[in-house]
Amino acid sequence: RPQVLVDWLPWNHTFGGNNNFGMMLRNGGTLHIDAGKPAPGLVETSARNLKEIPPTIYFNVPRGFDLLLPFLEKDAELRANFFRKLDLMVYAGAALPQNLWERMQQLALAELGRRIPLISAWGSTETAPMATGVHYAVDRAGIIGLPVPGCEIKLVPAGGKLEARVKGPNVTPGYYGRDDLTKAAFDEEGYYRIGDALKFADPKKPELGFAFDGRIAEDFKLSTGTWVHVGATRVKLIAAGDPLIQDAVITGHERSEVGALVFLNAAAVKAKGLDSAGVREQLRAAMKKLASETGAGTSTHPVRALVMAEPPSIDANEITDKGYINQRAVLERRALLVEKLHAESPASEVIVATP
Repeated sequence: RPQVLVDWLPWNHTFGGNNNFGMMLRNGGTLHIDAGKPAPGLVETSARNLKEIPPTIYFNVPRGFDLLLPFLEKDAELRANFFRKLDLMVYAGAALPQNLWERMQQLALAELGRRIPLISAWGSTETAPMATGVHYAVDRAGIIGLPVPGCEIKLVPAGGKLEARVKGPNVTPGYYGRDDLTKAAFDEEGYYRIGDALKFADPKKPELGFAFDGRIAEDFKLSTGTWVHVGATRVKLIAAGDPLIQDAVITGHERSEVGALVFLNAAAVKAKGLDSAGVREQLRAAMKKLASETGAGTSTHPVRALVMAEPPSIDANEITDKGYINQRAVLERRALLVEKLHAESPASEVIVATP
């Protein structure tokens, strides 16, 4: 049947432009432009639009699902209309925490009596837009599928992970007028260095595809020489602190411990009736939970955290227009807070897992 999209994603980005807009041009259907976006004060517009127009496919970034979920959970009319014609939900651009995947499926079960496919794909602007995609049933978040037709993926060991490199007709030949960038972007065999790490969803069954394993460029080493895998650590912390943690930036480069700058979900804090002391205890409990699950190694989980009084700033590039947290920009802009977090004698605001 002709597809119906209610889509806020900008056309100057590969997700909203190459994929969503291009899909509708190629296959036909109706694309309703959503004037909302995944940000406080704007997600309400998206909720109103979805209450009026039922999509058949719903595309969003993880933060978009995160901010939309409370509206779907509270508003029965919105929930009924959202799922009424829905065949498929797709997230991309960043890792979706497992708890968000489960909450979306719980809503689908309650409304329809069955799950709705909630799948992902993986790529970048340079791969126009995807290099892998899920075209089969999956039972968890994080699986990005198999290479799309004509595309090759090469896995190269890097810092204890497998760095993914891409070749295919969908990959850009280079950067216009910048031979230096083009040369650095491709390896000796012509594979594009995308900068992400992948792993097999099930090492014993490679046909089940890949799972996203973080950004190679974001990972760092502690002073002990041990690698910290930022993407995985961030997702685990958000899940352990669900629903209080909206997002987090992982810290600890060349330090002895892993830390986290935490952005709270203000609505969840208010709903739970927590004061600052209550928030501190919840976050301390989340870090202790992670420690018990991941073992004693200090590289696998934060042991101290600092709650941010100011949300991530779009103007300062701390968060993109698609709702992605920019780890590097946050760390640079809030360098003094990182120093406070890792001070030998932590300030009273710093939450330590084992005080």
